Amino acid sequence: MASDPDSKARKNFPLRISPDLYVALERWASDELRSVNAQIEFLLTDAVKKVGRLSRGDENRSAQDAGRVKRSSGEEE
Repeated sequence: MASDPDSKARKNFPLRISPDLYVALERWASDELRSVNAQIEFLLTDAVKKVGRLSRGDENRSAQDAGRVKRSSGEEE
């Protein structure tokens, strides 16, 4: 298993959401060729940027991370 260079900088946590919301996010993520996790991160990053709570360095890194696409094999493109 290859190590992710950003793995130490990223925070993992459980997220409890309704099954209906998950299905909607799953469809939306699929439409945009993202994983559900990447879609949630993209949406959160966009919301935080809109209210001015994300620093410039965080903004650039989050945009790169959220734009990654995972293949069904688990590899990133």
